[in-house]
Amino acid sequence: MALWMETGSEPTTQSEKDDLEAIEALKHSTALELKENGNQYVKMGKKHYSDAIDCYTRAINQKVLSDSEQSILFSNRAHVNLLLGNYRRALMDAEEAIKLCPTNVKALYRAAKASLSLNLLVEVKSFCEKGLEHDPNNKELKKLAEEIDLRRLEHEQREAQVSRAVAGAKDLVSAIEDRGLKIGKAMFQELTGLRKPTLDNNNILHWPVLLLYAEVMSSDFIEDFYTCPPLPWDKESNYTRESIELYYEAGSGVCLSKSKLLRYLLEGTAASHVESIDVDEKDATEGLNHGISAGEGSKWVKVGEKRTLHDVLKEPNFIIPGIPVFYVVSKRSSFYKEFKAGKWVPPP
Repeated sequence: MALWMETGSEPTTQSEKDDLEAIEALKHSTALELKENGNQYVKMGKKHYSDAIDCYTRAINQKVLSDSEQSILFSNRAHVNLLLGNYRRALMDAEEAIKLCPTNVKALYRAAKASLSLNLLVEVKSFCEKGLEHDPNNKELKKLAEEIDLRRLEHEQREAQVSRAVAGAKDLVSAIEDRGLKIGKAMFQELTGLRKPTLDNNNILHWPVLLLYAEVMSSDFIEDFYTCPPLPWDKESNYTRESIELYYEAGSGVCLSKSKLLRYLLEGTAASHVESIDVDEKDATEGLNHGISAGEGSKWVKVGEKRTLHDVLKEPNFIIPGIPVFYVVSKRSSFYKEFKAGKWVPPP
């Protein structure tokens, strides 16, 4: 009997040939039945998708169907894997279906869908083009081709935004270095947000400036200088033009390395998610900590009224905490003596 034949051996009698034909017919019938069962499970909904995959897999393993029929089985299994979100498996099944039958348009469509979910844009375009060669009027493939064109355009636009953001940040770092300025870790970002210096087309640095009224820890944020009304909380009119003095905190914090400065400047931009950026870093270490103890009067440096922002920022002991921060105090206030004596420190 054919059942007792060794693997690879040929039937020698008519009886063995008949037995083999019967076995093949049974396996063929089983494969078709499993295929139909799989289709029914798909129609029954998500709870039965695993049953559908099992049926398609068992049908494939019968290895008795023609290439075109096997292609349909792989394509059907790809469809279920797509429904389950198993995009890599769906792509593998669809590609196997295409190998067996290159004209299987459903397999090409499912390969394109899986590739799109995996963000394989080049592969999506290729599968769509091949599918439309065989079925030029296929609406699903046309829609997918349009979507991939849109995705590609959006991807190119994002890449361009990232490139511009990185180039702009590098130019900004160079401008800061050329001016001999020192940037430390950003402070008071709950007040300043993601505001940072900018560099215009004339290579001029524009700085947003935070003013902190140390006595009450109120603040003003200056993006453009303009004349403003009296401060609403200054009931005693201590903070008038004639009575205020401006200070910066000397030697506070550490200088950021070039790579960390670049990363800081990219925060909030299209390139904030970029993991690796080439930086020509002469000194990858952070600057030395030049901090002065809170009790020393020299911690606070008064800003001369006629000095420019550029001159102040170039001071050797001024480490800019992200953006310039100046402390405003009034000579008329009782707080003034405490501040000048170095007894007051900014909140952490």
